[in-house]
Amino acid sequence: MENGAIAKALYDKGWCVIEHFISDEFRLELLQEQQEILAHGQFRHAGIGKGEGFTIRPEIRSDKVSWMDHRLLTPLQSKYWEMMEALRVAINQRCFLGLRSYEAHFAMYPPGSFYLRHLDQFQSVKYRVVTAILYLNDEWSEDDGGALRMYIPGDNGEETSMDIHPYGGQLVVFLSGEIPHEVLETHKERISITGWFRDVEY
Repeated sequence: MENGAIAKALYDKGWCVIEHFISDEFRLELLQEQQEILAHGQFRHAGIGKGEGFTIRPEIRSDKVSWMDHRLLTPLQSKYWEMMEALRVAINQRCFLGLRSYEAHFAMYPPGSFYLRHLDQFQSVKYRVVTAILYLNDEWSEDDGGALRMYIPGDNGEETSMDIHPYGGQLVVFLSGEIPHEVLETHKERISITGWFRDVEY
């Protein structure tokens, strides 16, 4: 699916799932880099809130993250950043969201971890407008758990839920402030690059 089609889906329904967004070769390279970062102890327990309101709440989320610094990207991260930049431009052209920057981290959910229902845009991060999640796992089956459950608002005020399994190479894009979601308990290590297009500069 081309970036223009992704932007159209985002405009029409607020979300989009793209299989094989990256080549398997590139996925494996990113996965290897993630494993090296993890081995060097650069992952930290994820929390909720920002600044003084940041807290570690394992009863709400139990993943670990390693933030990417846009000023110190590795060659592989730069390649992915360029792909996200092209997508940002396409979304702005179609959706007029005023997206101005991108931030991302590697996310790793150990077996038994989860993230309860939430929105990616809340009081302290109103600048997050569009969420983009790329899965890096080698193999995955539905029995492995770890699905992203999105709650899709309906015209009648009701919502429907949809489970997206974290198949390697798949990209999920959705409006950060409109699609509540959760990560169901995973039964094996679940790896992604989770990022947000923002309406502020760095």
